Formats: sequence, C-alpha cells, structure tokens
Amino acid sequence: MRVVVNGAAGKMGSEVCKAVHSSSDLHLVGGVDPSGRGILTGIRTFINLEEALEATSPDVVVDFTTPEVVSRSMETCLAHNMPMVIGTTGLSAAALKEWQVRALQENWKAIIAPNFAIGAVLMMKYAREAVAFFEQAEIIEYHHAQKLDAPSGTALRTRRLMQEAHDKEIPIHSVRLPGLVAHQEVILGLPGQTLTIRHDSNNRESFMPGVLLAIRQLPNIKGVVIGLEHILFTDI
Repeated sequence: MRVVVNGAAGKMGSEVCKAVHSSSDLHLVGGVDPSGRGILTGIRTFINLEEALEATSPDVVVDFTTPEVVSRSMETCLAHNMPMVIGTTGLSAAALKEWQVRALQENWKAIIAPNFAIGAVLMMKYAREAVAFFEQAEIIEYHHAQKLDAPSGTALRTRRLMQEAHDKEIPIHSVRLPGLVAHQEVILGLPGQTLTIRHDSNNRESFMPGVLLAIRQLPNIKGVVIGLEHILFTDI
C-alpha cells in the first residue's frame, strides 16, 4: 500500500513516517508539511495535501495534523475518494456522526482513532466492562504541555464507552505538563475499595503498531470506523 502522511514533520507524523518506511508491506511515497520541512532522505515533501495526492497516487492518507486542519484534509480526501487513517483529535461528536453518514452516502472510508496504543484500547475495554460494578468513576488524563485539546480524545472516548455500558456521571480531569507523553487512569470506587486501570505511553513509538494495523485493515472496512477497538475486538 502506498502511504502519504499528512503532518509528516510533526512529532507523531515523523514517527509514522519512520514506521511506514521500515515496514516491508507498506511504501511511504510522500509527506505533507506546510512549511516544506523534509522528513526522510529520498521521500518527497509537499506543502499541501492536494499536490501530494496528484503527484504520488497513494492508496491511503494518514493524518496527524490539528483540529483546524483535519476537516479540510477529510474534505480533500473525500473528493478524491482517498481512504484515511486519522489520529488527529478534536472533532466533535456531532462532526464525527456527520462524517459517518457522508462516508456511507459517498462510498468513502476512514478509520478515526483517538489512541492507537494497543494498551490504551485495552484500558478502555476493561473500564467499559468494570463500570457497571462500581458506584462512581473518574478519569484522569495526563499529556505533554503542547497538546492542544483538553480533555483528550482518549478520555472522551473512554467516558463515552463507559456511559454506553452504564449511564452515570464520569468527571474527567486533565493535566498538561512537560515531561509527559500520554497517560490515563480510570479510577472506580465502592465503599472500602477502588479499582485503578492505567495506561502509560512513554514514547510515541507505542502508537505505531496500532497505526500500521489500521492502515492494513482499511480495505476490510466500510464507511467511517471510530475507535481502534472495532478493529481489535468484535464485542464493542
């Protein structure tokens, strides 16, 4: 599969470029960065996505940009019938629902995931299973100081999955500090006991197996799939 990475010079985008480039069954054909910064030796960099699509004819676009950019990128890919893997967070629930409807109408496909770390997806699954047995629950998420959105997409997704299983108020607390990457804990309580489910991503390499899995699974999906759990499990 031929892959273009949108946001290729960013922290996540550059890690995706390295992972795709190192994979035996995927081919990195280009990266997009508005500043024109280079990514890897021998890989073309484009200043806009439209130019990259026309020049490289990829099979998929992987997007790690910003909430302001991702919607325009999705419109571009929809117009070119170009599948996407999207790790950019910040899209509202209403916007995601609208994209799911449009994708089915226009035969377009994408996988959108707030977190590509396998351990984080398991954390969400276990929290969803546990919430029915506890009176109260809270979520604390910790991220690096440069993260633009709060609460994180992972925290919002975790709360939504938990509330689908057992409707209750679940507060989210956001921490932004230097030295952090991406961390989350779900704390559930009953009189005399608590259960803490925690996941830590200590470097961005932790997200790459999930990103590569999503790229490879794109041909097997229909429409817009939200959450890597739908790729990993059959009971969510």
